[in-house]
Amino acid sequence: MAFVAQDELPVGVAYEAHIHATGTVPTRDNLHDFFNALIWLHFPQTKARLNAIQAEVIAHAGVQAGRGGMRDAATLFDENAVLFLSIDASLATALRGFGWEELFVRRRQDWDHQCVVLPFGHALLEKLVSPYKSVTAHAWPLALPARSASPSVIDASLAESLHHAADAGALRGGRSFAPLPVMGIPGWCDANADAAFYRDATVFRPGRRQSPSS
Repeated sequence: MAFVAQDELPVGVAYEAHIHATGTVPTRDNLHDFFNALIWLHFPQTKARLNAIQAEVIAHAGVQAGRGGMRDAATLFDENAVLFLSIDASLATALRGFGWEELFVRRRQDWDHQCVVLPFGHALLEKLVSPYKSVTAHAWPLALPARSASPSVIDASLAESLHHAADAGALRGGRSFAPLPVMGIPGWCDANADAAFYRDATVFRPGRRQSPSS
């Protein structure tokens, strides 16, 4: 993958389709695109998989006013995802179930040993330059050891998981992910050392509202 100036993107050609066709990433001179380039360098297989998902949808449906569920999910991942690495299923269950007390208070000592979060979304990284309490990422749980997996193993496993999710129709909009208020991650800000930090229900919400049919 190579990075080229933004003006090399032809007028009327979709950004994702251009990358897929040429292997070049049009890049502006700003922080947002700088972080995007860093993620391409750290997670090349995953970024290529996300781009392929986008390009395949564009090839079939064209560029429309709305992206559609799969493109929405791929875009959310690309811009705002974090990876939640753990082989402890109970921690991933707490994450998916909005179990903030369990995840951040009762299981606090397990962070960095039993679970770890890695930023992926380049727009998220840009937000974290000047962080605020309500910054919320789209978390993607991945059953890998918190500390022993190499970057290349993480990249390959992540790309494969996205491939399977797309094939299974499980990559559909925001509900493909688990919301994660990143300032709640132990050690990511001094204020979260106090358990009261997590009682702010405007940030650490109790969960998604159930549909009437559920």
